[in-house]
Amino acid sequence: MKQYVYADVFYLPEGTVGPGYLTISEGIFGAFTTEKPTDGDILDYSSKQIAPGLVDTHIHGFKGYDVMDNDVQALNVIAEGILSTGVTSFLPTTLTASTEELDAVCALIGENADQVKGAKIQGIFLEGPFFSEVYKGAQNPKYMGDPSIEKLAKWQELAKGTVKKIAIAPEREGSLEFIEYATKENIHTAIAHTEATYEECKAAVEHGANIFVHTFNGMRGLHHREPGVVGAAMSLKDAFSELICDGHHVHPVSAGIVMDAHGRDKTMLVTDCMRGGGIGDGESRLGEFEVLIKDGAARLKSNGSLAGSVLELITAVQNIVEWGIATPEEAIKMASLVPAQSVGIDDVCGQIKNGYAADFIVLDEKLQLEETYLNGTVVYQKGKEE
Repeated sequence: MKQYVYADVFYLPEGTVGPGYLTISEGIFGAFTTEKPTDGDILDYSSKQIAPGLVDTHIHGFKGYDVMDNDVQALNVIAEGILSTGVTSFLPTTLTASTEELDAVCALIGENADQVKGAKIQGIFLEGPFFSEVYKGAQNPKYMGDPSIEKLAKWQELAKGTVKKIAIAPEREGSLEFIEYATKENIHTAIAHTEATYEECKAAVEHGANIFVHTFNGMRGLHHREPGVVGAAMSLKDAFSELICDGHHVHPVSAGIVMDAHGRDKTMLVTDCMRGGGIGDGESRLGEFEVLIKDGAARLKSNGSLAGSVLELITAVQNIVEWGIATPEEAIKMASLVPAQSVGIDDVCGQIKNGYAADFIVLDEKLQLEETYLNGTVVYQKGKEE
């Protein structure tokens, strides 16, 4: 039976429309119309806004669990938990670790991705281990090395083809050949934790790399005589640039500069959220490192460096609108369609479009999340958390 969602505003790929009615049939989006339908039930969200479910392509954990726990229960807790943040599709993200650990995690996700309850696993993001020790961040340099096509091929085999994205430092030996191989295998190569020059980044993008990971963080900065990785992220228009907009990783002005220089259609919001997300202040861990969460920031206890984030994606949307660097329409798109496009999953998620799974969120006029839907069924309601 058909259902219709009535609301004041709908965020569609071509822009905002409304008020009107969005058709849902058997968990699938149908057409949008301004005329009141005469058949089926109407879900009345008067004064509310309907946006596509958000897509987080860089998230390590939530609610005390981490992808590197290598446990189905951990994946379920993360996937169900992030429904409360507006996310309906995500890429579980690994850390730099031993080859054996990454083998095991890829195999676990490959075997169980379709069975995990909650937000939909749309692939794996391997963050490392082919990084530069100079910009290691909260990743263990013991496991860092040059890119290995052989290892990537094995991870993809173990993951049953679900690896969608891998981050590397393009100055490492063999990077260009690695990028070409990954691209041919439909794995998107990202640039991260790197001291590469602008020219090295440019070469990487020309060979197929298409994402700059958490722009400004863990990379060579912008200098007027050496644009570096940040300069590449702002100027190479064929690539996408991630931003962690929690107010700790990147100053609002700096985030706005990236959006203005690079374009909001190629800039995407990610959380880089670690296991401490969703549980408030206190002690936690990121991989092998002890972390202290305080005032909305996760930092290594050893030296105070930022260690991922505890950001929720809907909060990032709200932040950039509040900071005055994006409109609501731009902010929603940067947290849904743009990240989906960056890893080639925009054919299954990231937009409200006829024929797509009816994954969407209900927002109030201040972009506060009220409800989350998966396949046309409400799976989260504000104030009704267990």
